[in-house]
Amino acid sequence: MKLWGGRFSKQAAKLLDEFNASLPFDKDLYLEDIEGSIAHSAMLAKQGIITKEEADKIKEGLLEIKKEIENNEFKWDISDEDIHMAIEKRLIELIGDTGKKLHTARSRNDQVAVDFRRWVLKKNIEFTKSIKELIKTFVDIAKEHTNTLLPGMTHLQHAQPISFGYHMLAYASMFKRDYERFKQSFERNNINPLGCAALAGTPHNIDRFETTKTLDFKEPSINCLDTVSDRDFALEILFNISMLIMHASRIAEEMIIWSTSEFAFITLSDEYSTGSSIMPQKKNPDVPELIRGKTGRIYGNLMALLTVMKGLPLAYNKDTQEDKEGVFDSVKNGLISIEILKEALKTMTINKENMLKATKKGHLTATDLADYLVNKGIPFREAHHITGRAVALAESKGADLSELSINELKSIDERIGDDVNLTLENSMNSRKSYGATAPSRVKEQIEYFEKFLKENK
Repeated sequence: MKLWGGRFSKQAAKLLDEFNASLPFDKDLYLEDIEGSIAHSAMLAKQGIITKEEADKIKEGLLEIKKEIENNEFKWDISDEDIHMAIEKRLIELIGDTGKKLHTARSRNDQVAVDFRRWVLKKNIEFTKSIKELIKTFVDIAKEHTNTLLPGMTHLQHAQPISFGYHMLAYASMFKRDYERFKQSFERNNINPLGCAALAGTPHNIDRFETTKTLDFKEPSINCLDTVSDRDFALEILFNISMLIMHASRIAEEMIIWSTSEFAFITLSDEYSTGSSIMPQKKNPDVPELIRGKTGRIYGNLMALLTVMKGLPLAYNKDTQEDKEGVFDSVKNGLISIEILKEALKTMTINKENMLKATKKGHLTATDLADYLVNKGIPFREAHHITGRAVALAESKGADLSELSINELKSIDERIGDDVNLTLENSMNSRKSYGATAPSRVKEQIEYFEKFLKENK
């Protein structure tokens, strides 16, 4: 008979057990469930609802169950439905009727809310640590390539010369925002649901502030009706991972492009590449491709839970059981994606010569000529037209604009003087506005991120 089966005259069908059970996946919450139960029983004893001896006996039994689970000695039975009932049933087997007192002043509604919330909060911390390591990787690459020329692009077309280090720090900026989102989510959701019971609180003289302190929450939730049905914390981590994997997918896409023969800006390490079963010469960028591919399933997990939650009346509904598998999946795939992206970046070879050759295609210093003419007092639209004629001249000669001689430039317009400088290095170095690509500004950005990493140890 189920622990809740007092009013039922027939056993649950095996098909119902299979359909209804969450035990196959929510058993991952065993540690949070045991810790929450120990805190709950200790509070019950402090409030005189059970005796200290009973609380000690409950704690001893729960720790024995923890040992059984971690030693793979625990017998899982799908008829127990979920991790909460599985542990409570085993506790009663171990310590007898005292185990039946553990569920006093709580419901599975607040029990699952506290277990799952604490699990998610822990994963928020894991993500912040992984993201900081990834940001450090980008910063380390930027230090080595502050002056390495790279064609900066818009519309995937050559636009202006930038430094490779500057490009890496653009990703450091993205992942810094991800770090802040996970950190803020932790702070916002560090709220204790325990003691809310089914939906309306409990008549027992419990102390929710006591369990809040024991379980390292910031404060108890203010409204029990909201608390037992709230899955915002799960949606937030799904959104945060979705944003994170989107950023990871963007750098993954560039790594895929850069590693092609057409670009050859980077060479991925053999450690993080695969081969072809039929073409012996192939070296495939499977790591960034898989990161790019996992983005779809992670987005799907977010949309699935948003859809589950959109029409639920207050308070708890069984639909909410669908909250965990997607979160578990996104957390697992998000963490490994960031870890392997970091290693692929650290071990790749950067081909500076090929990047430099690429900057000599597409007339990347055209804007510099237009800016030069504007500084001579020529209206921008006229300067734009003159520059277009210079580009056409370079095209007719099969050259890059940066390769035209001063005399060739003067032939376009007499207002172009000997002081014009359209070299790629000058173009990059001249962009000195705050946040720009000039090496002096890139060094400032490196210092900024190093300070951020130091302050967020």
